[in-house]
Amino acid sequence: MLLKDALALAVERLTTVHIGSPRMNAELLLRFALSCDRAYLYAHPERDLTSDEQARYDEVIAQRSRGIPAQYITGHQEFWGMDLIVSPAVLIPRPETEHLIESVLPLARSIEHPRIVDVGTGSGCIALALAHELPSAEIHATDISAAALEVARANAARHQFDQRIHFHHADLLQGFPEQNFDLVVSNPPYVGSSEEDEVQLEVRKCEPRDAVFAGPTGLEVISRLVPQAQAVLRAGGWLAIEISGSIVSGIKAMLSPWEDLQIVPDLQGIPRVVLARKPD
Repeated sequence: MLLKDALALAVERLTTVHIGSPRMNAELLLRFALSCDRAYLYAHPERDLTSDEQARYDEVIAQRSRGIPAQYITGHQEFWGMDLIVSPAVLIPRPETEHLIESVLPLARSIEHPRIVDVGTGSGCIALALAHELPSAEIHATDISAAALEVARANAARHQFDQRIHFHHADLLQGFPEQNFDLVVSNPPYVGSSEEDEVQLEVRKCEPRDAVFAGPTGLEVISRLVPQAQAVLRAGGWLAIEISGSIVSGIKAMLSPWEDLQIVPDLQGIPRVVLARKPD
């Protein structure tokens, strides 16, 4: 089959099963199947696919048609300009989380040698982005999932940050010494089970449930994280958490004893990050 025909059939198949952005998905998976770039697809539309290439493409299109995210099929996702390994053991990094990085960097850059801990690191995307931008920082990262930590360590090694990021198998901040960090950063589970029907089906089906849903209200994990963060932060240290609009009022109440409370919106105006400073 010609490359252009295989691509057209894949677009049609993905459209039929209501996969969003079917052409983008079909192109991405064809590039993956052929180990080529996008320019190659457009330069060689009349190329015949070998039987092995066709079989490989059919298989990945079948996986995508069943709702498996393209990132889990290819094993990769870009975040903060870095190509990261992802697997079903970790949440797929999303552009919204880059707002958390953007909010943290000015605070970290005001400190000569900041000590930062990324809680619930998953793929390691936050810790890696901070290591990339803050060469003088000491960075730690925790996760309760041993499988997630394997992915995070692999990403750190690929980007040569394995000597700069210290990984810990821990439930949030358990076991860390008090008043030891300048910043606690986290993208924790913050979706309530009552909101499950509003979450994309692919997320509900394929991504690790414990990384998405916190409990009935969405505040259950954060309510445990806040007092632990208060204990490990130095006086004047900052807590930065990715959130959603549905938990803003609960977050504000929880952090009312803290200082300089800020809610940072994303590009759509949705509350995305909360910042708060531990009192001196």
